[in-house]
Amino acid sequence: MNRVDQVSRGSQVLTEYEALIAASPTTLDAIPGAVYICAADGMLVRFNREAVELWGREPICDDPDERFCGACRLYYRDGRALPKHETPMAHALFTGEPTRNAEVVIERPDGSRITALVNIRALKNFDGEIEGAINCFQDISARKALEDEVERGRKDLEDFFENSAIALHIVGADGTILRANKAELDLLGYSAEEYLGRHIAEFHDDAPTIADILQCLGRGEKLVRYPARLRAKDGSIKHVLITSNSRFQDGKFANTRCFTTDVTGLYEAERARRESEERLAATYNAATVGIAETDEDGSFVRVNDTLCKITGYSEAELLSRRFRDVSHPEDVEQDISLYARQVAGELDNYSIQKRYLRRDGSEIHVDVFSSSVRDSEGRFRYGVRVVQDVTERRLANERLRESERHTRELLEALPAAVYTTDAEGRVTFFNQAAIDLSGRVPELGSDKWCVTWRLYSPDGTPMPHEECPMAMALKEGRAIRGMEAIAERPDGTRLPFIPYPTPLHGADGRVVGAINMLVDISERKAAEMRQKVLIDELNHRVKNTLATVQALVRQTARHALSTEAFVDTFEARIMALARTHDLLTRRHWEGANLADLLQEVLAPYAGASDRLKIDGPLVNLSPRMAVAMTMALNELATNTAKYGALSAQSGILDIKWEVEPADQPDCAALVLEWIETGGPVVSPPKRRGFGTRLMERCIETDLDGRLALTFDPAGVRCHLTVPLDAGSHMGTND
Repeated sequence: MNRVDQVSRGSQVLTEYEALIAASPTTLDAIPGAVYICAADGMLVRFNREAVELWGREPICDDPDERFCGACRLYYRDGRALPKHETPMAHALFTGEPTRNAEVVIERPDGSRITALVNIRALKNFDGEIEGAINCFQDISARKALEDEVERGRKDLEDFFENSAIALHIVGADGTILRANKAELDLLGYSAEEYLGRHIAEFHDDAPTIADILQCLGRGEKLVRYPARLRAKDGSIKHVLITSNSRFQDGKFANTRCFTTDVTGLYEAERARRESEERLAATYNAATVGIAETDEDGSFVRVNDTLCKITGYSEAELLSRRFRDVSHPEDVEQDISLYARQVAGELDNYSIQKRYLRRDGSEIHVDVFSSSVRDSEGRFRYGVRVVQDVTERRLANERLRESERHTRELLEALPAAVYTTDAEGRVTFFNQAAIDLSGRVPELGSDKWCVTWRLYSPDGTPMPHEECPMAMALKEGRAIRGMEAIAERPDGTRLPFIPYPTPLHGADGRVVGAINMLVDISERKAAEMRQKVLIDELNHRVKNTLATVQALVRQTARHALSTEAFVDTFEARIMALARTHDLLTRRHWEGANLADLLQEVLAPYAGASDRLKIDGPLVNLSPRMAVAMTMALNELATNTAKYGALSAQSGILDIKWEVEPADQPDCAALVLEWIETGGPVVSPPKRRGFGTRLMERCIETDLDGRLALTFDPAGVRCHLTVPLDAGSHMGTND
């Protein structure tokens, strides 16, 4: 039995719910609108055909899934899903409260949606209990679309006013500002509270201007781009163009609608343009270079005073000529060709060095820079030629080049090494002497600070190039004096030098580079070393000589038979010592050649050269060895002159020597043979004299050598073996 059959048949009066359930189905269809009825539990019990059409489906009554509504889906107006237990129908059944003119969105099975206006009332029995509810709803989609369109239009108009890029305001008939959009407020820097409700004249900088504006608008006249000046909150002046008209109601002036266009930037730009043109004109005429405008043919159409002075022509004379007319004949063709290409658009600009012939016939050199002015479509309008007289500069450059050439030749001719650097220390010039000193060819622009391969301090410690005297001079901006350094060449040889780095300053006082002269002090250092050695040797020799002289005096006196014999013997020994000292002095105490030393010793006794034979390799003896050998050989020479081979006319003295290499380096030995023949018969001496002891002391004690003296009847023979010390060596006799 359905709910219709459940209606109490015994009741005389039906409740609203019962009456609607009992009514014929066509009764609901007759209602002009969609209608459906739900029981108290929300079950759908009755609906008409119009409801089916709006739902787009026909629901099943008493179906639990069809509670509260027969629509496929429901949504709020904002698009959120509306659950059926939260629908207005559910609310009416749960609370008994009616729903008037509520709006919901119904989604049909095909996905289309409509907006429905819903009116719901709970149906109660006589005891006030809810038996059900009835919903009358209608499709208001068209009306809502129209309302939405109207709302969008209103919002668009509001947005247009508020957010328009152009400033807008509305002024009442009494001049009070009624409305202003954001652009208007931003233009002047006021807030709405500060701007609205105040008289418009308060913001105009010119009282006559705003008075005229209000009078025109009051008469109903339209203003189009009326210029005015507004005062902003920060005190600045805004240049604006006002476009406005009036609104009248019942023939009375109601308000104005005003568009305010900010043209401050344009105004400032125009003012700047005018000032620029004025400055350009002043600059054009006051420029220190010649300026001219020329047409396509190269004729002057405008010239400044400087160009007239450069060429010697008046303005009128130049305006009747072409640039070719004042050019040197030999320089015309190139300029004309380049200008034709510029006019044709092949070149934007070009520069050229050429000559002008002045009005008086004199020749000058000029630099010309030519450019084009074209219209918006790229067509040539006129050329701009900037002309500078460079005659004096050209002559100055020639003089400078000549001076630089002379300076370079001078530096090249200097016997001292000279080089220059830029402010960063890069080598920019060097002469041949610098190559000779450094043993290499420096790389211009690459080598820094110094031209040498490596540098060392005088004590032999390495000196980085960036810490050399030249680097110090550049970094500290001062000349460096009093320093010494040692340069090492790529081949490993070293030489000491004195640098003289001096910074070079520009016109503004800043360091622009530096020049350095390197003076080779190798010879001075060698001379200083020789002098030191000489002084040391002299000091040593003086002491030794005094000791030797003392010994000679004492021993000669002890063995002399008479005063005359003492004087002769002592004088001979002193003279031998003196000759050795003379020989060493001539060689700066750097040693003596053995052959030269023998010649000095034997010179007083040799006589005919065929009686003396000397043979042996070149050996340079150190000063110490030379003195000791001289004393020993002098004793032999004195003995042979008095008693030996050189005392007889037929006697011969043969001296020969050689150098024997040793097993260890630097331990070679000098071996000398003294052989006398042809003299008186020799017999051994009855006692050892001072001469023998002197020879033994010189050879064996002083020189750590060996002495073998043989008294052969045919002649005295002496064999000497002496180790060569560090100061002695085989070599060439100087």
